[in-house]
Amino acid sequence: MRRHPSPNFGPRRDGLRPELVVVHFTEMRSAEAALDRLSDPAAEVSAHYLIGRDGTLWQMVEEEMRAWHAGAGAWLGRGDVNSRSIGIELDNDGQSPFAAPLMRTLESLLAGLLPRWRIAPQGVIAHSDMAPGRKVDPGPRFDWRRLALQGLAIWPEAPGDPDAPLAASLDRIGYPDVAPELRLAAFRLRFRPGATGPESAMDRAVADAVARLS
Repeated sequence: MRRHPSPNFGPRRDGLRPELVVVHFTEMRSAEAALDRLSDPAAEVSAHYLIGRDGTLWQMVEEEMRAWHAGAGAWLGRGDVNSRSIGIELDNDGQSPFAAPLMRTLESLLAGLLPRWRIAPQGVIAHSDMAPGRKVDPGPRFDWRRLALQGLAIWPEAPGDPDAPLAASLDRIGYPDVAPELRLAAFRLRFRPGATGPESAMDRAVADAVARLS
């Protein structure tokens, strides 16, 4: 692991500690360009970690501190996600598959982070999960099931009840209270990539299955 300190951080507020890991993509031309931006005081953004496409891991902010990666949003009805989370940026353009070396480094990092902070697999979320309509990362190409098979995230292996009310399932999973179409889009981005159109029975069935894991 390499260290690349960013000045963009502060103390976690109100005695909060990490209970979430928020996964992002950089959507920049290179990891080095992302490092420059995440350590630029004028940009006022940062993350705890950045993983390059070749698997290189950089730490920019100490885990005990509050990095500025999440922005506005909420999860499980709680705001100030920056104070409640560890942010991981992945070197990806938002369109391409995530590189195998990057994924291996991410898995190794999460395997240490989760027990160290007693974060459950349910606490590993997408930036788009906590900020529906505002963010789309890490996007539809990210392999959540791969993480779930190692106990590093959640993924439903079979659909649940197609008659379960979607809103109640999304509440239980943790999605914030925003417009229904934004919540549905964020849920699909994570658990039903490629799905379009009005709410469907499969949306309800998959959401019910995820809610049962939450």
